[in-house]
Amino acid sequence: MRPGERSAPAADIVIVNWNTGRHLADCLRSIVRTDRSLLRVARVVVVDNASTDRSHEHLTTPGIPLTVVRNSRNHGFAVACNQGAALGDSDFLLFLNPDTELYPDTLRAVGDFLRSPAARGPGICGGRMVDARGRPAVSCSRAPTLRTFLGKATGLDRLAPALFPPHHLRPAETTASRPVDQVIGAFFLLRRPLFDRLGGFDERYFLYFEEADLARRARQLGRGSYYVHEARVHHIGQVSSAQLGGRRLRHSLCSRTRYAFRHWPRSHAWLLVALTLTVELAARLARSALHASPSECRATLAGYGGYLRWLCTTTGRLLERGLLQATAPAPGPTAPTPPPLTTEPAEDVLHAHR
Repeated sequence: MRPGERSAPAADIVIVNWNTGRHLADCLRSIVRTDRSLLRVARVVVVDNASTDRSHEHLTTPGIPLTVVRNSRNHGFAVACNQGAALGDSDFLLFLNPDTELYPDTLRAVGDFLRSPAARGPGICGGRMVDARGRPAVSCSRAPTLRTFLGKATGLDRLAPALFPPHHLRPAETTASRPVDQVIGAFFLLRRPLFDRLGGFDERYFLYFEEADLARRARQLGRGSYYVHEARVHHIGQVSSAQLGGRRLRHSLCSRTRYAFRHWPRSHAWLLVALTLTVELAARLARSALHASPSECRATLAGYGGYLRWLCTTTGRLLERGLLQATAPAPGPTAPTPPPLTTEPAEDVLHAHR
């Protein structure tokens, strides 16, 4: 343990892996190298969703306890995150993508934020994603709405961003730390009591939108999300999902439809389904034609075929059971409010760690 770490608040890091090659080992090495004096890493848990590339083998994190969970099949991202979270008991949980690398000062910047007054309100925080050349990458987003999806499907988010704000915040909007609707799941830190209060990630999302759903439910409990500009994270992106082909599109369409029926007015959710099957499908096929890419066209048709089957076989059952309705928990009159992120004396146990 490095000097000063014993007095710092602790985080358990959970990494879900699926065929990420060397990137997982690179991610673990970056955790070992980063300054942990203000945010101690109590444990790293790698949950491997039945990788076939042996990326989960021969992993080490010198000086940090490491647990590797090997699933016999791919249970999906949300299930694996909850598996990993259950294996620790630290004050904070940090969900980290295996295709990320921390900089030497990443966790120190997060620790600085956690001690600041700005951390008293939010329940979730994320960092500044950059590519290999240090250029800004997607770090945070607006809450998904019918307008944002319409803008993206039609290109109006680029032609008329004032009327159709892009889903992802642009680099010009993330030049300083600030509250946001949600941070991306590649670097997603929250306090464990909040995670437990929310029941963890909704395991009905196999891939995509699980962090948007969790952030939405946290906001309903009065705990928003915060973007920490000083906490840089190198994010490659799509290392696992790019291997899915048409299944990637199917998972995205299914998960966003599930999100819409959970959190939007029913009329907006059905409009999204109509938009997905008409305007967006036409736009995707037109883009494939412009790219002269038969493989892109096949992946689009395969993804939509899977989405249609999901709609036909699942939507009726979910409606009957009420799983497509907005069922996010809301605190009752006597329900405890989850603690904020701050390590200020709102909680005596963390105050003692200072």
